[in-house]
Amino acid sequence: MTLTAVREQRNTQQEQADELTTLCKALADGLRLEILRLLRVSSFGVLEICRILDIRQSALSHHLKILATAGLASTRREGNTIFYRRPLLTADDPHYEFKKSAFDAIDKIALGEARIASLNLVQQERSEQSLQFFTRFSDKFREKQGLIAEHSQYMTGLLDLLRELELNAQHRVMEVGPGQGELLAVLAQQFDEVIALDNALEMLNLAKETVQEQGLDNVHFIHGDTHKALELQVRCDLVLFDMVLHHLPSPHEAFQHAHSLLNDQGKLLIVDLSRHDQDWVRESCGDLWLGFDVDDMNEWAEQAGLQAAQTVYLGLRNGFQIQMCVFQKQ
Repeated sequence: MTLTAVREQRNTQQEQADELTTLCKALADGLRLEILRLLRVSSFGVLEICRILDIRQSALSHHLKILATAGLASTRREGNTIFYRRPLLTADDPHYEFKKSAFDAIDKIALGEARIASLNLVQQERSEQSLQFFTRFSDKFREKQGLIAEHSQYMTGLLDLLRELELNAQHRVMEVGPGQGELLAVLAQQFDEVIALDNALEMLNLAKETVQEQGLDNVHFIHGDTHKALELQVRCDLVLFDMVLHHLPSPHEAFQHAHSLLNDQGKLLIVDLSRHDQDWVRESCGDLWLGFDVDDMNEWAEQAGLQAAQTVYLGLRNGFQIQMCVFQKQ
């Protein structure tokens, strides 16, 4: 080994030692550990974290900066708001094992009851924001949806993907957030038993009208979200979210709930937008999130005990990209 190579190796080792020191210092604070426990649940804006942890914004910003510098927190811009989350850990990170062990240890300590109550309130407000949009604009749903993507633009690809899943008529299927019921009616023609789940009663009634107009009577309608389906102990072979994930207050929770709702070897199908920066969809279409990176969804799936099986991408003329992702219960 040349002298130059030896020096470079020593510099690399010193850099890694310095990074490890920064990591240890970042973890040596009770409030920062509580922040990391919270960020496991979802992504949060600064003001949301302030409310949940009852802390001043200036103090929180200081702690978030320390965590970000240490590589223990990452940011994602959603329009004008910066959301903080735990980073996706990759095997090429020299401190991968250390960070993973630290997160595992942190997650064994539950959030206190007061924190959980504040967290639930924030999640409920997000959910109400989305619910109010669909309640107000149920009569203009197709018009609003058409601003991003009409069903006709990707329905053929979606049906092709469904056929590749090799499901038979006896498999039970649930669509979460069926909109006006176009896809729901197609599913009801292919499967003996279909469940429609929606927390917006107005939208659920529209889907019911669509199904009834086609003379189909094998759809069971449930008013509520996946919490309601879990309460009713619903079990399915396929759970489908068609352009719904970006309306949910906590997208990663959909994967966890799907795991509980699926039978063995059951499949989760997510159809949603790839990550984009068109912030106008928040007000015009009621979106809470500006699409998703497939790496994020794969991470959420892995955490929930689901295995990524297949991903299909479809570009749209208006600059959006749709991704259709299949996950299977292991």
